[in-house]
Amino acid sequence: MADSDRPGPDHRRLWVVRRLSRAEIAAQAAEVLRANDRGSLTVAAPRLYPHMWSWDAAFIAVGLARISPSRALTELETLLAAQWGNGMVPHIVFSANAPLYEPGPDRWASQETSPHAPGHAATSGLIQPPVHASALLRILEAARGAGAAERRDVLARIRALWPRMLAWHRYLAERRDADGRGLLMIYHGWESGMDNSPRWDQPYADVVPDPDFRPFRRSDLAALGEQAQRPTDADYVKYQWLIEELRQARYDDELARKSLSFRVADVFASAIFAAANEDLARVGEALGLGAGDELLGYAARFRRGVLGTTDEDGFAADVDLRTDTTLRTKTLAGFAPLLAGGLDADRRRRLVALLHSPAWCGNPDLAYPLPPSTSPQASEFDVARYWRGPQWPPMNLLLIWGLERSGEHDAADRLREAALHQLTDGVFAEYYQPFTAHPLGSRPQSWTAAVALDLACHGLG
Repeated sequence: MADSDRPGPDHRRLWVVRRLSRAEIAAQAAEVLRANDRGSLTVAAPRLYPHMWSWDAAFIAVGLARISPSRALTELETLLAAQWGNGMVPHIVFSANAPLYEPGPDRWASQETSPHAPGHAATSGLIQPPVHASALLRILEAARGAGAAERRDVLARIRALWPRMLAWHRYLAERRDADGRGLLMIYHGWESGMDNSPRWDQPYADVVPDPDFRPFRRSDLAALGEQAQRPTDADYVKYQWLIEELRQARYDDELARKSLSFRVADVFASAIFAAANEDLARVGEALGLGAGDELLGYAARFRRGVLGTTDEDGFAADVDLRTDTTLRTKTLAGFAPLLAGGLDADRRRRLVALLHSPAWCGNPDLAYPLPPSTSPQASEFDVARYWRGPQWPPMNLLLIWGLERSGEHDAADRLREAALHQLTDGVFAEYYQPFTAHPLGSRPQSWTAAVALDLACHGLG
């Protein structure tokens, strides 16, 4: 950690605002979602992210389920309506009348490049972590408390959506884990959702753009005007070059597995997928839709894959598939086994203890005992730069779910209380400076509002 990133007087100056009550936070979060609603989709953030992002949509659906299971389901239906013919769910679905965003549809050129891209929707050619089935399960659970007409409508629509959900999971299991090791291959750091995480420093070092490549305009800096909170320009040149490589591979998975200069096994997305398969199997069982054995088989395979990367404390690692190198970084992804499950009791206790240790949530300089995206004890830690240190509300929710799934209910309750308290500032920031709780990035961010709504409504029936 650089001296400039260590907690000092400025870093410890807490963000002081009037804290909202639980009822107020729920009401204001719901209002943010209503303001960002564009009819059949909720934009991630009006200024910085004026379109639909895949895993944002899943978290948004979780929050909307607290208000209207029907509207929550519409979010997933809109996303999956742009599904590719091979089952892939793209990480961006572009809105026709939204402000300019780069890389935009012309840069991706998905429809012109891949026979699988939908002809009726402009999309990117990447994926994001598959949280969607977990969102669908929560919509189903919320529908059970809805009125009879809405409940019937939601159940019928889930049945209609089922083939698309199943195709998405089959795409991931068959195309992104072709060798059956139980780890999802990603082609770009954007596919992990953790764009500039130290997880990817080593793989990105091997990405060398063509010297004639001309980078495009950065939408993030234009919207925020704040370089210190975002990936560097050098990072972005590599991000943009990888899109060119994907286009050259025609978004074909078989070609991509052989040709791309970034090919990594993402342990955190794999853990999400293990849990998602169990959740989708529960939806199928509840509605008599079948495929339970297939989905539970995927869950077991990816659980084994995640556990196969762990150290003696149960902390997991990514794998650089180009060099077959294990990537052991002190990032949030190491807690993937809490999401996937399967750790023996002793290692699970050690992993939970690590989560609450001074390396993570127990760091005495934290404003809230929540996990930073990178450990403050890591040399790569940066208090403000995106996934290199700040705390992210949706990641808190994923860990809460994982702790509950693992039977660590006391730890889950502690994390839930701290996560909700952080969001009582009512700002709904994209991410937070961990030592001061200062809101960073885009705001109000829809997925943060959705997380706040879900946390505030927990236990209220």
